[in-house]
Amino acid sequence: MSNRHMARSIVMQSLYQWDFRGIKNVDLDSILNQNIDEFGIGLDKENIEYIKETTKKISTNNKKIEKKILEYSPDWRLDQMTLIDRNVLRIGVYELYFNKEIPEKVAINEAIEIAKNFGGQSSGKFVNGVLGAMYNDINKNKTN
Repeated sequence: MSNRHMARSIVMQSLYQWDFRGIKNVDLDSILNQNIDEFGIGLDKENIEYIKETTKKISTNNKKIEKKILEYSPDWRLDQMTLIDRNVLRIGVYELYFNKEIPEKVAINEAIEIAKNFGGQSSGKFVNGVLGAMYNDINKNKTN
């Protein structure tokens, strides 16, 4: 497993715990630090910074991110999605729309892999469908 893939997995695990505990009254920094200490052994400074920055920006932009998720999954409310799928989508949406350093296809492929590793049988397909539709619209808008 690559260091960046491990970093994304730690972001997903941290967001999962944050979401499971109710988001609003949860100290995301303590969850994040605990997960970095437990699972981030051997990660370099760049990947530790990626984890911290990504998690912080997802939490501060959560309303916008959730709006995008709902826009591209109209048949699903957020509370109907599994915690894994919802948080993998948060990472994917963040990387597609807010982090211009990550190539779009890499963001989607990584999200699919994390969904397959941590989610249910159809998680990879669900994440692929939502993020793929976003990708198509992003690229359609680039050509117009």
